[in-house]
Amino acid sequence: MSIGFLGIGTMGLPMAGRLLSAGFPLRVWNRTPGRCEPLIAKGAVEAASVDDLFANCTTVLVMLLNQEAVDATLQRGLPAFARRMPGRTLVMLGTTSPEYSAELEADVRRHGGRYVEAPVSGSRGPAEEGALIGMVAGEPQTVADIEPLLLPLCRQVVGCGPVPAALRLKLAVNHYLIVLVAALAEATKAAAASGVDLERFRDVLDAGPMASTVSRAKLHKLVSGDFSPQAAIRDVGQIACLVRDQARSAGVDAHLIDVATRMFATARRHGLSDLDMAAVLECNQTESLLELP
Repeated sequence: MSIGFLGIGTMGLPMAGRLLSAGFPLRVWNRTPGRCEPLIAKGAVEAASVDDLFANCTTVLVMLLNQEAVDATLQRGLPAFARRMPGRTLVMLGTTSPEYSAELEADVRRHGGRYVEAPVSGSRGPAEEGALIGMVAGEPQTVADIEPLLLPLCRQVVGCGPVPAALRLKLAVNHYLIVLVAALAEATKAAAASGVDLERFRDVLDAGPMASTVSRAKLHKLVSGDFSPQAAIRDVGQIACLVRDQARSAGVDAHLIDVATRMFATARRHGLSDLDMAAVLECNQTESLLELP
């Protein structure tokens, strides 16, 4: 199996690094070439172009920012897309809308390729440790063929059936995560404003029944003020919109994700896009979140 990796960002870099450490030969490409340098030092080959990557790889893993970036990179709808797909397996690691993923699968298969959804639950830390949770959907044989690539990345891989079941599950999981972190940020801000000692606040939460790996990591960031991104506000804000839309399309009144989506949109407008999601309230939001569109 000759493997390509498109998108060497916050998540793509550690994931590609895990594949290299597991002994998989890798050809990589990123719009910003300098991002590939740590992988080249580990033995990866930098593709000269997306065409070069597809010409030399039968399986291509995609970890790009959003579905617009996927379309632009793959040149979906253009002759280049049709030229690249025959005999290739495209593995979508990133988060898009389920509807988009189903349409992309249809296009890939129409042009002679195979397609697997494989979104992951977890941020940069778990990606570095190979402790992500993978969710996979696609034709059973195609899923079985690419599963060895997921084992160095994930501590558990959950089969979901046909596309787009994996992305529907990923968005359901992120619904809980996004609301949880937004609530933790709000509680910490209110505690500080009320004169509560944040170290003691953290001690109690970390020791209690509500504690989790996520709550401990995000609370550490909130108390220390270190908002280096594990999951950046820019990315989480985009996913929050997808989560909200999935709930709305199902006819669910999901008020908590509605408010959380507005919180992340406000943080992005205030220039916090590159900070960790725990910093969502660091701009001292004053708008009425219930009135924002």
